[in-house]
Amino acid sequence: MKSCSKKVIWTGALVGLLLFGAEVTRAQSSQGQGAQSQQQGQQQQEKPGTTSAPASNTTGLTLDAAAPPVNAEEDAAFKAFEALPNADLPKKIAAGEEFLQKYPQSRYRPPVYSVLTVAYLQTGQTQKAFDVGDKEVALSPNDVQTLAILCQTIPRAMNASTPDAVKQLEKAETYGKRAIEIVPTLPKPANLTDEKFAVAKNQALAMAHGGMGLVYVRRGKFEQAIPELEQSVKLDPNPSPDPVNYYLLGLANEKTSHFDAAIAAFTKCAGIPGSLQDTCKADAAEAKKQASTQLSAPN
Repeated sequence: MKSCSKKVIWTGALVGLLLFGAEVTRAQSSQGQGAQSQQQGQQQQEKPGTTSAPASNTTGLTLDAAAPPVNAEEDAAFKAFEALPNADLPKKIAAGEEFLQKYPQSRYRPPVYSVLTVAYLQTGQTQKAFDVGDKEVALSPNDVQTLAILCQTIPRAMNASTPDAVKQLEKAETYGKRAIEIVPTLPKPANLTDEKFAVAKNQALAMAHGGMGLVYVRRGKFEQAIPELEQSVKLDPNPSPDPVNYYLLGLANEKTSHFDAAIAAFTKCAGIPGSLQDTCKADAAEAKKQASTQLSAPN
């Protein structure tokens, strides 16, 4: 019986992150965020010197309006962090960590946390990514990018020695369900076209559904995994789809004796360049063999 190896699952996670649309980094539902901004604005009038919610983010999406910063130095430091190229990950990470150390209560923590979550994952610092991602979700519960990323990568990074595996899967499931619920309610940012907004939403949904599918695979609930993974591969807008979800879809179908569907998923996976090609070719051949055996078995 095949299993989900750490190497296979984590490779796919990095592929998904590298292709993730930057436009959705700080997309928020107007419900909740607007109320938070209004409440913080009232608090600022009552208590001079307090700060309000972030007014901008690292990808150009505009959040709810916020009062002018009370700390010009902090504002300048955030803008300097924001201006650093995302391609220079070590420099971006160092600047983000320095900013958070210097301004531990900054109103700009959410966009910094969001950027660091992805940057840590892309540099293999998995636990740091999960720690900072949890902080981001606590501050911005409608950050669909971080929710979707954590839902996908938590179960992909797991192995036999992962502590509190049950709780980790529960967390991933919670994050995935929340992302799937929130995405349809997101208002389109003014600086995005309808096409780019649709792509960004579908990317978040594809990651969330894929993560949910893997949660169910790891629990041995293959029938529940199939519709989640089907949604993931259907919604994935990337020209080069994430092969991991096709691999998992093939595995779930094979485990439930849906051999034709397993063959189709493994074949699709085998056609996507990457480290899973040989594995999926072999699995497609095995599924064909099992299908043939099933057909030839006496009734």
